Amino acid sequence: MFGFRSDTHCPDTLARTGLLTTPHGEVETPVFMPVGTQGTVKAVAPWDLRTLGAKIILGNAYHLYLRPGHERIAELGGLQRFTGWHGPMLTDSGGFQVFSLAHIRSVDDDGVRFRSHIDGSEHYLTPERVMEIEQALGADVAMVLDEPAGFPSSPEETLSATERTHRWAARCLASHTRRDQALFAIVQGGLDGDQRRYSATTLAAMDFPGYAIGGLSIGEPKTETWGMVEAAVAALPPEKPRYLMGVGSPLDLLDGVARGVDMFDCSFPTRIARNGALLTAEGRVNITNARFRDQAGPIQAGCDCLTCAEFSAAYIHHLFMSNELLSFQLATIHNLRFIFRLMEDVRSALRDGRFDAFRRTFSAGHIETDPEVRTLQKAKWKAARAKTPAL
Repeated sequence: MFGFRSDTHCPDTLARTGLLTTPHGEVETPVFMPVGTQGTVKAVAPWDLRTLGAKIILGNAYHLYLRPGHERIAELGGLQRFTGWHGPMLTDSGGFQVFSLAHIRSVDDDGVRFRSHIDGSEHYLTPERVMEIEQALGADVAMVLDEPAGFPSSPEETLSATERTHRWAARCLASHTRRDQALFAIVQGGLDGDQRRYSATTLAAMDFPGYAIGGLSIGEPKTETWGMVEAAVAALPPEKPRYLMGVGSPLDLLDGVARGVDMFDCSFPTRIARNGALLTAEGRVNITNARFRDQAGPIQAGCDCLTCAEFSAAYIHHLFMSNELLSFQLATIHNLRFIFRLMEDVRSALRDGRFDAFRRTFSAGHIETDPEVRTLQKAKWKAARAKTPAL
């Protein structure tokens, strides 16, 4: 019930188009998946997502396990029925979230023990338990439990996390029995190219339906990020989909596609929208700046989103300055449509044999700064490296 085929290949890069087949529909790739951590993409409804062009969204098994609980979701018909999104879905195992909670978790070869960030209750997740949770949730794609190496991380720490990721992946594969759900492995290896190739080769030998590249975009220099992606992609089977986790800014999407990545997810476009940062072809703008106070036209001329079609930039500015909740919705609609339209243009350019030219032209005109993402991610990993108290 799950399948993938790659179609058009760019002659100048590793970029390609493809088609994912899932029980809840087909998904053209390259594709961006908006993040619905707790069963909802913040500030927008499922019907908004369909209108905007979303094809597949992501949920987080860690958060949904803690609240409202995977058993309850299963009893209510599974994640699609529970959330009202009836298209394809992917659930992350929550490994990144758990390992970011260094002060309230401990790890051993069998699993990870942690305290809930909600009420302090103690929990123990093993690969088998994570498979139980994700199969109950019922998304089309589930991710294995992995251990990402922190940044920075010593070679010994990186190797330990990578090898544990491999052992856990094998246990996830052995305990995963749901035939209408695809299980993806996660390549780790920190910022060591040899370890990235080793991880990709080891996991490829286990013959998963798809492969993610994890543990990146956590504060490392971009050159390091892309070097690790290239090392992983080179060792992964070309007939399987490749998913780069946690990447979603416009230029990163184009650079990832150029390196052969098929799937992306990130909270970037929705999170910055709620802070008043809106995406345009020229780069990010802050709608709260005084220059938008009297702008009668849309945020961006020619934008086909509902926000730009119906409202002036001056009105959006007013909503943010007045702390109106509608500001979150309208800004999120604009940013998501920008990203979805960008991916549509990428697929069209690939089919027409002009992707490399499209990428260069877009990148030359787009000024992108992303200090918020880097600051938040560095803070997470600083906390993750703090000494963990005994549970």
